[in-house]
Amino acid sequence: MTAVDFLFDFGSPNSYLAHKVLPTITARAGATFNYVPVLLGGIFKLTGNQSPMTAFANIKNKMDYEMLEMRRFIEKHQIAFEMNPHFPVNTLFVMRGAVAAQVLGVLQDYVDAVMDAMWKAPKKMDDPEIVAGALASAGLNAEEILGKAQELAIKAKLIANTEEAVTRGAFGAPTFFIGEKMWFGKDRLADLEEALGRDVRRGC
Repeated sequence: MTAVDFLFDFGSPNSYLAHKVLPTITARAGATFNYVPVLLGGIFKLTGNQSPMTAFANIKNKMDYEMLEMRRFIEKHQIAFEMNPHFPVNTLFVMRGAVAAQVLGVLQDYVDAVMDAMWKAPKKMDDPEIVAGALASAGLNAEEILGKAQELAIKAKLIANTEEAVTRGAFGAPTFFIGEKMWFGKDRLADLEEALGRDVRRGC
C-alpha cells in the first residue's frame, strides 16, 4: 500500500471534511493515511500565510464562492457538518492531545472524537473540560491523554511536526504528501487519488 502523510489541524474545517472522505479513498485506492498533527497557526506564522477569512475578507464575492464550494463538497460526500460558532478556535490544547494520543496508540479514535466535537456537534474545543468530556464520551481515557499532552516531549514534537511541514513545502492544512510530492486542500483529493491509482498500477 502507498503511504500518504495527512497534515491536519482540528481548527481547519477543510481538514475535517478531508478526514471524512479519506476512508473511501483508502477503500478504492488501497492507500494508508498517516495522520500528522501540526499547528496551523504556526505554519501561517512561518510562511506568512493567512486564513481564507482574513486573506479574502476585502475581496468582493470571494468568500461567498468559497462557502458555495464547501457546501457543494459537503453535499457531494454527504458529510454531517455544522460551522463551529466559536470559530476560530485555539487548537493548541487539542493538537498537543493528538500527539499524545499518537504516542499512546489511540490517535485514530482521538481524531474521530475531536473532529466530530469540533465540526459535527460543535463544541468550544479550547475549553479543557469540554475536551475531556468529548473524549470520555468517545470511550477514551481523557485524563491519560490530556495529562500526557502536557509533557515537554509532546509539546516539542508538535513544534517539530509544524516546522518539518513547512520545510517540506506546506503552507496550510490539509496537506498531503506521497514522499516529496505534495497536494494541498480537500479540493485536490481527486488528484491525490489519481496519483495513488498510478502507484497501484505500477505495483508500488
